[in-house]
Amino acid sequence: MERLVSVVIPAHNEEENIVVIVDRIEKVFNELHYNFEILVVDDGGTDKTLHIIEGLAKIKDNFFYIELSRNFGHQPALKAGLDYAKGDCVISLDADLQHPPELFKQMLEKWEEGYDIVYTRREEDKRLSIKKRKASKYFYKLLNSLSDIEIEPGTADFRLLDRTAVEAFKTFSEDDPFVRGLIKWIGFKQYAIDYVPEQRFAGVSKYNLGRMMRLAIQGVTSFSVKPLHTAAYLGFFFSFSSLLYIPYILYAFYTKQEVSGWASLIITVAFFGGLQLIILGIIGIYIGKMFMQTKNRPNYIIRSTNIPNLK
Repeated sequence: MERLVSVVIPAHNEEENIVVIVDRIEKVFNELHYNFEILVVDDGGTDKTLHIIEGLAKIKDNFFYIELSRNFGHQPALKAGLDYAKGDCVISLDADLQHPPELFKQMLEKWEEGYDIVYTRREEDKRLSIKKRKASKYFYKLLNSLSDIEIEPGTADFRLLDRTAVEAFKTFSEDDPFVRGLIKWIGFKQYAIDYVPEQRFAGVSKYNLGRMMRLAIQGVTSFSVKPLHTAAYLGFFFSFSSLLYIPYILYAFYTKQEVSGWASLIITVAFFGGLQLIILGIIGIYIGKMFMQTKNRPNYIIRSTNIPNLK
């Protein structure tokens, strides 16, 4: 009996891309000996994406969709797809066609060899601006230097997961999941495939510099308390550094020299005040994550779907 492969696609305002990517996926599987299903998660879009996927679901027996009640974000949308995909393995990719479906064949070959997770590493795209490439480079540097897990540069959410890995992932209930970090954390037998990204077919990228920084902070605080350690080390360093003022104060006292320096005093106060705010901010992020976790809210809410037993 042929095994079932689920293809999960999170989509937010991808009306011009959905039909094209579905067509390319179907062409790939026409040359492979697998049953397959496609599951598109509409992440609260405002364009015609939902209308298009509803139309595809009416004419394709192996096409399913989930409409979320609002825009929860790429990671919760991806989690929704993984939660309800039924395949013996699940392949996830973005809808913008920068993740080539033609790579499925190689991913499935490695899966058949016994790998539980086959992930991809994007080679540097020279077509991107220097600013974008540097932002991506520093994103991974920051993430790996402060986190307890190491995520290789160029990895994203284009990967294959065996059913055992999917079931392990589904046990997580943490708020604001950082999927690529969780997949690395769960272990299993993993294999990397390098690829050259294609140009985005239509639309604009949803990941600007601000979102990349937020994702980096999310990844660091989800898997490490190193920032808290860093804050403590900074506190000790500057506390001991302040002792260097004692010889100067004693010298000024015994020589009866005027202790002037209003400007330097203000700068010092401002510097340490800013440092304290940074440290409090780091602590606040962790406390905030604990606060949100204690609420135990779901990662997403489903508004409509055509998945049997879920309607």
